[in-house]
Amino acid sequence: MAKVVCVLYDDPVDGHPTSYARDDLPKIDQYPDGQTLPSPKAIDFQPGEMLGSVSGELGLRKYVESLGHEFVVTSSKDGPDSELEKHLADAEIVISQPFWPAYLTAERIAKAPRLKLALTAGIGSDHVDLQAAMDNDVTVAEVTYCNSISVAEHVCMMILGLVRNYIPSYNWVMKGGWNIADCVARSYDVEGMHVGTVAAGRIGLAVLRRLKPFDMHLHYNDRHRLPEAVEKELGLTWHATREELYGACDVVTLNCPLHPETEHMINDETLKLFKRGAYLVNTARGKLCDRDSIARALESGQLAGYAGDVWFPQPAPQDHPWRTMPNHGMTPHISGTSLSAQARYAAGTREILECHFEGRPIRDEYLIVQGGNLAGVGAHSYSKGNATGGSEEAAKFEKVK
Repeated sequence: MAKVVCVLYDDPVDGHPTSYARDDLPKIDQYPDGQTLPSPKAIDFQPGEMLGSVSGELGLRKYVESLGHEFVVTSSKDGPDSELEKHLADAEIVISQPFWPAYLTAERIAKAPRLKLALTAGIGSDHVDLQAAMDNDVTVAEVTYCNSISVAEHVCMMILGLVRNYIPSYNWVMKGGWNIADCVARSYDVEGMHVGTVAAGRIGLAVLRRLKPFDMHLHYNDRHRLPEAVEKELGLTWHATREELYGACDVVTLNCPLHPETEHMINDETLKLFKRGAYLVNTARGKLCDRDSIARALESGQLAGYAGDVWFPQPAPQDHPWRTMPNHGMTPHISGTSLSAQARYAAGTREILECHFEGRPIRDEYLIVQGGNLAGVGAHSYSKGNATGGSEEAAKFEKVK
């Protein structure tokens, strides 16, 4: 019998939903590049339900327990007294979401001698010490593409929200005001602006495609250059380095994975390369940016706005400066966990578990680490090493009552 530990975020403050705003989800047959959606043998949930919180259990309990395995679901993940820590000694599988990550540091992996699979229900496995996973022959897998379009939509929303000064304008309405001048004092059109993405993979390219109709000038940097036909179709300008892109753009969006080569790539020195008054959007990983450098750039006006859906650590401590810095559009990590996305990544998690328990190969596009090396999509997107340092600060988070 295996123990499967599933770490999920807390239920809504009013309890798990008993009804939903919509009755169904649009049907999607395949992803834009032709990759097929998750294809488990069965699912035990209704798409459109909340699956990512504790009571939703990713729709997995019936399946896991039907095989005779133990299934532990918890939101308690940080610190030595957490439920996750208590179950590490005999856990064979740890499932986690990027939005509420179970940080599997080298120390924790050392406490889990039976651990065979670290499974990300979503995209992005940097909350696992990939080097320690390689060294300890732990397979790391994620549900590639399941929420890429969800995140791309969120990026576009944040760009428009920042440039059009939406959040402060909304707040004037909520305060009972009609303060048009206050609202428009920081409001501009995106038309004609230069926008660039750092990384043009599934998310970055989807962002560019969605911004094209706004008549923006499109730029990108990626170590894997896009086909010439795509560059021509979208009118893209490619930059050989991130630093070259920064100075050319009014809006920069970060869509690259976190690994040792990208950690803190936005810092005091690189921010000097940005146009004064540029906007920065980060739905990738919080640790791509130096925390205090972002706050300083907003206070000085070097950045006109910063919108982020990702923090480090997660959840962010109550005193995290990104909660109170000026001209921000921060959200908790929600871009990839819409109810639509949850149906896909829950199904993908089920598919990966079926492969693991039945001894079948996991899809290459889902693999990050296998057999002691980066594998599958992981070999394309990550580098060896560890990016979990400092994650213990998540234990400082206190739930807002």
